[in-house]
Amino acid sequence: MKYKVDKAMPLMEFLLEVTHKKRNDIKNLLKFENIYVDGSIQTYYAYVLQVGQIVEINAKKESLPFSILYEDKELIVIDKPCGLLSEQTAKESQKTAYYIVKQDLAKKKENIFLVHRLDQYTSGILMFVKSKKLYDLLTHDWNKYVKVRGYIAIVEGKMKQPKGTIENYLAESKTQNVYITSKDKGKKAITHYKVIQSNRQYSMLEVYLDTGRKNQIRVHLSSLHHPIIGDDKYGAHTNPIKRLGLHAHELMFIHPLTHKEMRFISKTPASFQKLFKKG
Repeated sequence: MKYKVDKAMPLMEFLLEVTHKKRNDIKNLLKFENIYVDGSIQTYYAYVLQVGQIVEINAKKESLPFSILYEDKELIVIDKPCGLLSEQTAKESQKTAYYIVKQDLAKKKENIFLVHRLDQYTSGILMFVKSKKLYDLLTHDWNKYVKVRGYIAIVEGKMKQPKGTIENYLAESKTQNVYITSKDKGKKAITHYKVIQSNRQYSMLEVYLDTGRKNQIRVHLSSLHHPIIGDDKYGAHTNPIKRLGLHAHELMFIHPLTHKEMRFISKTPASFQKLFKKG
């Protein structure tokens, strides 16, 4: 998109006005060199535009169906929308986060590797790495490096306990349903939860994982008789926002090569918040 400047003002102010985007999204556009002024890349938010100049937003990045939360030479972190697969399945190979990011980075001759996954109907933080070495280190010792995996969940009903920990063993059936089982038949799963807000119908929880089993949060919360909204697979009776009420909102890990702490945050969807607005 191209925009003509009709009055002098700082670049950030101009972009907020013409795009109606959030400040953080514009910061990312600037940071990743997606803003051009008169054909030249401009990354300084306070750059003062003059009347008649042309501001252009790189159409390539604008065309992606999700926001990029962070990108450098080794990582790319996206805000995956609800409904988009993380990776290919037997039925779908192209309408996936992996394929879209891979195609986009191929233009810069960069490769990517998927180091973790989100369920198709879970939104939020999904990270890819660009080097095989980093991929091997993270996937071979995930729990050593990954310190925080946080989610926001909306469940049916009002929780009896304001916080708690669920610890048991999970297995998957031939029909791909995950269920609680005995120690000798399943894999250990630990989930911590805390109520953030609630009303008569729903509770919003902050959830943190010690383990990353398939459908872990969904099965664990359902086992407390508080299934996640929109999750008819695991017992939900309501779907007030027409989607699964689960969002990956926080990821923190220690970079295996630089040993620096890397933390990413994704804002809780507005539709989640609306369920708790008074009046």
